[in-house]
Amino acid sequence: MLSRQALLRSMRAAAPQRAVLGQTRSMAAAASSEKIKAPIALFGIDGTYATALYTAAVKTSSLEPTAKALAALGNLLEKDPKLVSILHTPTLSLSDKSQIVAELVKAAGITGETAKNFLSTLAANNRLGLVPGVISKFAELMSASRGEIELVVTSAQPLDSKTLSRLESAVTKSTYVGQGKKLKVTNTINPDIIGGLIVEIGDRTIDLSVSSKVAKMNKLLVDSL
Repeated sequence: MLSRQALLRSMRAAAPQRAVLGQTRSMAAAASSEKIKAPIALFGIDGTYATALYTAAVKTSSLEPTAKALAALGNLLEKDPKLVSILHTPTLSLSDKSQIVAELVKAAGITGETAKNFLSTLAANNRLGLVPGVISKFAELMSASRGEIELVVTSAQPLDSKTLSRLESAVTKSTYVGQGKKLKVTNTINPDIIGGLIVEIGDRTIDLSVSSKVAKMNKLLVDSL
């Protein structure tokens, strides 16, 4: 967590900047000159930065350390929502940005230069607010590079490990999962589905929820009246 002093400094409205941060090289520009290809195409500004970071990490043989650094940073931001608000402050001074980057690096325990340069680049381009989005997009790239397919199982109540294991085994044997692919299973909770399951595999969705069946039944009743 950021120190109280850094928190107060970062949240205050600063005067307009009169200079651009140092000599930080744009990662996006660096990535465009490389022939390294990302495992999947991403869109949006956060996707562009995530792809540039992935390319830089591959080039410097620091892919796994960078992934761990971003995961730690993501956990830090998730536990302290105030930090996300700070990152989105549009009028941070040069000094504020430097302090924020230094505090994030320290709090997340980041030691790799690739991850540090990534944060400095976002700060230099006034893009610190993109950090959460870039972390999410980078995780997608890492999953794709590992041959993982995300299996999201939504239920009204948490599922036990045995049930999740059976679902994973069944889906793995299905045509939804290609040869050599691995499933990354996540169980999300949504009481609104009442019961049953909603299974999402990659870009496919199988809705077996009670709420879905009730909705269909209601539609049939309305249409028949």
